[in-house]
Amino acid sequence: MTSTNQIRMPAGGASASPAGPRTTGRAAAHASARRAETRRKWYEIIGLTTPAVLIYVMFVLVPMGFAVYYSLFRWRGVGPPTEFVGLRNYTLAFQDPIFLDALRNNAIIVFGSLLIQGPIALGIALLLNRRFRGRAVFRLLVFVPYVLAEVTVGIMWKLLLTGDGTVDALLRSLGLGGLVQAWLADLDVVIWTLLAVLTWKYVGFAIILLLAGLSNVPDELTEAAAIDGASWWQIQRHVTIPLLGPTIRIWMFLSMIGSLQVFDIIWVTSVPAVRSLGASATMATYMVDNGFFARLWGYGNAVAVILFAISFVAALLFQRFLLRRDIAGAITGKAK
Repeated sequence: MTSTNQIRMPAGGASASPAGPRTTGRAAAHASARRAETRRKWYEIIGLTTPAVLIYVMFVLVPMGFAVYYSLFRWRGVGPPTEFVGLRNYTLAFQDPIFLDALRNNAIIVFGSLLIQGPIALGIALLLNRRFRGRAVFRLLVFVPYVLAEVTVGIMWKLLLTGDGTVDALLRSLGLGGLVQAWLADLDVVIWTLLAVLTWKYVGFAIILLLAGLSNVPDELTEAAAIDGASWWQIQRHVTIPLLGPTIRIWMFLSMIGSLQVFDIIWVTSVPAVRSLGASATMATYMVDNGFFARLWGYGNAVAVILFAISFVAALLFQRFLLRRDIAGAITGKAK
């Protein structure tokens, strides 16, 4: 006999909560929507980057591949390359004293640009960052050489530095005739002359870059240092210049790569006879002289590959040891 007070419990699973199917359906719909959104974003990324990737492959990677391929042949530019020489072109380059002189000249330009342009640009940028009448005019004047075309600069300085040119006449008028040199013909002087021309041309770029960095230095820091009794030089040394570190390192990177690949001004300003002796040659001018004009296309491509390899390794080392902190600081949302 069943007790009337017995409580009847529903059998487990006999009935389901009405919210269960609806919750599962909403979750599935939400997951499907997220997948569709992810696909849409990927389609947008692919559609926007494909033209740039195709252009990069066609005009950068493919020519690089052909350069490496042709550098393995002795080829004079007529017909397909058939005389395979392997790494012979590379060994010939490093055995040529003129190419070694070109490497030395590139090293002089790299370190000379960093050691000369950097302090000059920093000093002028700090002065031009102060408020005074005519500051905008001075900023324009220091930037004018950089906006001039390299060919124009080369022709202009070639005319100024030729025998009995404007530079020699100016030195003689100042009673400094003993300083007159064969600026572009003396094998011991020409590379330093070209370095001076490059400094005149590109120091304006460094100044503008540093002025842009100075505009990001908070005025509150310099004002607080001045209130604490720091002099102008102490403020620049302990506050302003340390905050310019990322800008200075970026300029150093750009200057180094540009100095390794410099061609236009050297080609136009230097004398071909002096350049052929290695006194004013760089890797880029050596490549054109011995590849294009000598019609040794395989050898010229080998020099181009060497130039690319040196620039690539230098860029990697610079980023690894000097730009690493700046690059790491620019990355946000890094996974822990």
